This record gives sequence, C-alpha cells and structure tokens, in this order.
Amino acid sequence: MTIRHLKIFITVAECGKMRKAAELLYISQPSVSQAISELEKYYGIKLFERLSQRIYLTEAGKELLEYARHLVNSFDHVDEIMKKTAHTPIIKLGGSVSVGTCFFDTLVTTIEKEIKNIDLRVTINNTEHIEQEVLLSHIDIGIVEGIVKSKDMIQIPVCEDELVIVVGKTHPFYDTSPIVLEQLNGQAYISREDGSLTRNQFETILANNNIQMINKWNSTNTESIKKAVINGSGLAIMSKLIIKEEVKNGTMKIVPIQDIQVKRDIHLIYHKDKYLSQELKTIIQIIKLTIMNS
Repeated sequence: MTIRHLKIFITVAECGKMRKAAELLYISQPSVSQAISELEKYYGIKLFERLSQRIYLTEAGKELLEYARHLVNSFDHVDEIMKKTAHTPIIKLGGSVSVGTCFFDTLVTTIEKEIKNIDLRVTINNTEHIEQEVLLSHIDIGIVEGIVKSKDMIQIPVCEDELVIVVGKTHPFYDTSPIVLEQLNGQAYISREDGSLTRNQFETILANNNIQMINKWNSTNTESIKKAVINGSGLAIMSKLIIKEEVKNGTMKIVPIQDIQVKRDIHLIYHKDKYLSQELKTIIQIIKLTIMNS
C-alpha cells in the first residue's frame, strides 16, 4: 500500500466512477482498477459496491477515506516543506462569520507581524462549512462559535459569546424591555443562512415553544442584516460581539427576553490527526492570546 494507492482511492471515491478518476489522474482506467483491487486485497475488505455503472463506498471504504485524506494531506505537506524549504509556508485559517467580523482583522495583522514570510489564506463562512473544511484538511485551523459535531476535532475554548435579539429605532420593541418569548410570535425576522448556528440555536428555542416568526429574508452578510434592522425591516438574532458599535451609538438596541439567554462558546478547532508545524503552534498561541484578551 502506497500514497499512490490512497490518492487513486480518494479520487475514485470523490468521482464515483473509475473512468472519470482515470481522466483526472491522467492514467489508464485499468491502472485505476488495479490500484483499487490491490488496496482491497491488502486490507482484505471490499471498498466499493458496484451498482448500475456507478460505484459506492462501503462502510469500510468510508472509514478508509477519512484516514486516507489526512495521510495524503500530511504527505503532501511534508513533501512541500522538504522540497521548498526556502519558500513561504502557506497556512489556511478559517473563521465563522461572527468570529471573522469581530476578530480576524486584528488576528491576521498580529500573525503576519509575529511570523515572517508566511502566506496566510483566510476563509470566512458559517460554522458548519468551516468544520467540514477542517475535516477535509482544506483548512488548517478554524475558529468558530457554537456546536462542533465531529468527534475527530480538537476543540479549545477561547471565549464566550451571547446571542441576542436586536432591533432598530423604529421597531416597537426598541422602547420595550424586557419582552416575553411569546411576543416574538408573528414578528418579521431577518435571519442568517442555513448552516448558521446563530439561526439554528435560536430557532430550536422558538420551535420548542411553538413560536413562529415571519422569515422576511435571509442573508450571509452580517452588515446587510445590520442595515436591514437599522432601517426597520425587522428584528434579528445576532452575536453580542458584533453589534457593540451600533448599540453604543443607539442605532440598534438589544431587547432582553425574560428567562431566555443563549450563550455559546467560541472554539479554536483542528483535526485530531493534524500535524502541527511550528508555525501552526505559534498561530494557536497567538489566537488564544488575541481573542481571550479582546
């Protein structure tokens, strides 16, 4: 069993067809079939089921795929370092939307100042997306809020956040404080996209209490949600961290809900099998100090 076998296996698993994998790898289809056959023989297991001219991963194949991705990624990382030691290391950092909005400008500046000759690549998306990218080794380190589902993830808490109801000056709730949960029934709601923990956590509370708000529109962009709230289009559930300025200048107001408080932890995450280079270890320490002291 070699890295070549694993690379072919990963490509076949992602394509679902031997022919397509052969095209992508610039090798013959018989070579692909032979590599898969050798892997199955080596482990004494069946990796694929063949149905209607397509192939599907078996449970054993799914388990191997997870490890294969990280082995190949580690190999490629070591290979790159050994061959290009004089080149700038590439570090891929991911953050959820709230975390990215609050911390990443300062964080990136600090990292680039502390670590010379580093090529830092940043991805901002919802927590679910960042978790998946870390699991697939497309991102080295993530910083996210809320619940991380995978048991293969190392999670280091770095600070706490709170989700709150916010309204603009023209909203009836602006001068009403606190409210009860039932008052949210029928209210126009400006929400984040599917996969956002801001949306999922609070909507769970609403569903459990049979509260139905009108999802007037949703957006992946935090600033557009803020503007809509300020312009009176509806209320929103947002991170307390990202509305400090608006609350301070009075364009938005936090509306407490009686007996309801939604706290969430912000975690630094990376895969448990991730090789931590010296650069990554330094970045982890910088993240801890920067966010904890914010």
